Order: sequence, then structure tokens, then C-alpha cells
Amino acid sequence: MNLRQYKKLISSEPVAADKARGDSVGSAPAPASSLGKTTTRVELLDAVYTACPSLSRAQARDVFEITLEEIAAALLRDEPVKLRSFGAFHIRSKRERVGRNPRTGVEAKIEARRVLTFKPSPTLIARVNGEQAEA
Repeated sequence: MNLRQYKKLISSEPVAADKARGDSVGSAPAPASSLGKTTTRVELLDAVYTACPSLSRAQARDVFEITLEEIAAALLRDEPVKLRSFGAFHIRSKRERVGRNPRTGVEAKIEARRVLTFKPSPTLIARVNGEQAEA
């Protein structure tokens, strides 16, 4: 995802280049699979730096790193993390159980573990589907 697509995703107004092309506000960016590319930490850092021109690159990196650290720390404390218009992260405990290898059918013990779950907000779901989010 490039910076223009990121800005388009987070803003309710179309980017100036999109207005010139005639793209509508509700049009969704191309799926990541069709772009053949994954958004990286560096691209997110650049987006923070570009969005806040008063910050130096080092300050933008610090803001980004502190944000990620706080999210991880809250999850480690078993606190849910809810980000408005984005979604919620939760830690869920799964009990020990017996599973089967789908190929061979052999039973195998699956240890108890904790898993991270994410539930997207209705706003994010609407944007991904190229729709207007309900107010």
C-alpha cells in the first residue's frame, strides 16, 4: 500500500489526484494480493512522518514504536485493545484438546495456548468493501 492509498483509506475525502481521475469517495484501494506487496513497518513510519511534518523522522519513529509497544503491553496484561474505526484486539485462552491430522487422520494432542484475535470495526469492513460507513 503506498502513501496515497493509505491516505485514501483513512480519510473521508478523496485525495486530490483521485478527484482529478474522477474516482469516487467510496472506491476501495486494490486488494493487497493484486498489488503483490505487503505494507511494511518502514512504509507505516513514512506515513506517520508525512502526516506530521512538524516531527523529525526520529520523533515519528519514536511515536510509532511507543504506540506499538503500548498495544503489545496492554495485550500482555490481558486488556483488550480497541481502536475506533479500526477494530479490537483480544487475547483468548484455548483449552487443551485432541485434534486430527487432516491428511492422515491420526489423532494428535493440541496443547492449551493463548491466541490473539482481531475483530474489525464496521467502519473498516465498509471501507474494505468500498462502501460508505454508516454514521
